Amino acid sequence: MKKRNLPLSKVYQLIEPGPVVLLSTAGRTGPNVMTLAWHTMLDFTPPLIGVVVSEENHSFKALLKTKACVINIPTRAQAKEVVGCGNTSGRDTDKLAAFGLATSPAAKVAAPLLDACFASLECKVTDTRMARRYNFFVLEVVKAWVDPDCKDPKTLHHRGYDAFMVAGKTITLPSKMK
Repeated sequence: MKKRNLPLSKVYQLIEPGPVVLLSTAGRTGPNVMTLAWHTMLDFTPPLIGVVVSEENHSFKALLKTKACVINIPTRAQAKEVVGCGNTSGRDTDKLAAFGLATSPAAKVAAPLLDACFASLECKVTDTRMARRYNFFVLEVVKAWVDPDCKDPKTLHHRGYDAFMVAGKTITLPSKMK
């Protein structure tokens, strides 16, 4: 066997949950946006998504208080903004202004939609029981938006530290999975 030992601290680099997203919230001090790479689908109908938002992040308190957010899905074209938002705190920076992120009002939540992202998912927090212990929130998607002109989005995928992968060619394989 050619496999070698991998430090457990690097396991997360192997299990990539999906595209990097920009999570927008609305709070007492106004709207905020953070970069988020740790999320997972939990159910199909209604669509439930689990997200990990560190209690160290400015958005953690907003999620607990407002019980709502928008998951905005950027493409490679927004890579600079994605990294910038991830390297900046909303406690002391208006990230929407700092990174030139235009917004539109959401239909069902107070958090804004990010116009440059090809998709936006308006979400309500449905379960916070694991928030204090694991920083894990369960979200229900209550409204979804997608740009019909974006047929093959080149999404960003975090591989750990400063490494990102861009989604590539889609393949089709016979499967009975949804």
